[in-house]
Amino acid sequence: MKVHDSFAQRLDDLEVLEELAGEEDDADALAEVDEGLEGLAKDFVELETRVLLGGEYDGHDAVVTVHAGAGGTDSQDWAEMLYRMVRRWAEAHRFKVEVYDEQFGDEAGIRSATFSVAGARAYGWLRSEHGVHRLVRISPFDSQARRHTAFASIDVIPQMEEGDEEIEIADDDLRVDVYRSSGPGGQGVNTTDSAVRLTHIPTGLVTSCQNERSQLQNKATAMRLLKARLAVLEREKREAELAAVRGDQRSVEWGSQLRSYVLHPYQMVKDHRTGQETGNTQAVLDGALDDFMTAYLQWQARGGEPAGGDDVD
Repeated sequence: MKVHDSFAQRLDDLEVLEELAGEEDDADALAEVDEGLEGLAKDFVELETRVLLGGEYDGHDAVVTVHAGAGGTDSQDWAEMLYRMVRRWAEAHRFKVEVYDEQFGDEAGIRSATFSVAGARAYGWLRSEHGVHRLVRISPFDSQARRHTAFASIDVIPQMEEGDEEIEIADDDLRVDVYRSSGPGGQGVNTTDSAVRLTHIPTGLVTSCQNERSQLQNKATAMRLLKARLAVLEREKREAELAAVRGDQRSVEWGSQLRSYVLHPYQMVKDHRTGQETGNTQAVLDGALDDFMTAYLQWQARGGEPAGGDDVD
């Protein structure tokens, strides 16, 4: 109530000042009112952000993994488009991006990519992107130029920090695979088997890293990612809400999408949770995600009831 009273008092003071300025035709006082209103609006937005991004890990950096889903080459190309979209969003906000692993498709795109995003409340913002994303377009890989639907998923977890819950992993629960790093088209990035893939046998969770030339460094990064994923699972188990951070484990296919991107026969991006939509598809694919992220946070604060009208074709 103190915060509410403070905002109400500031608004009342500005209303009084505006009334007096109008009576005396005082241009300087009117300018002061405008400045005060701008400051009030800015403070309100900052307060709303603190409230909406008040989750346990919302202040952390984020680790993002993009996976291609059903749809073959189209889905791998779509996964790369999403990979670019999130990175462009991060760069626009001057967040630091570090790539851990990239698995390229045989013809185009990527099978998967894992990277970190470091910046103010990165995880809090990016968790809105966690889930299945659907693309409808004329496939550039179809010689008959037919319309295709492709799916890809974005997985977002918080980057664990010193002081966070420490997860212990028994050696018997861990499988370690090493392989040679590769670039687009199978080009070798390294001449030694320095890339590392870790599998947590009890849960089936897999993490990998190939961005360092040292196998030891890659293993350390992959282990850090695996512990972060396990920490998230442990927290969600305790709260009996396994879906809150890792999603509800729906398959990456028709009917499970959180957002649709339609490029043909019309242009629209629509979030099926919040109802947020825009016809400026290119801007969204270029990283203009703020409106969708804010709508998600507001939707979640209201209780997260799905929006109606998700029949985007």
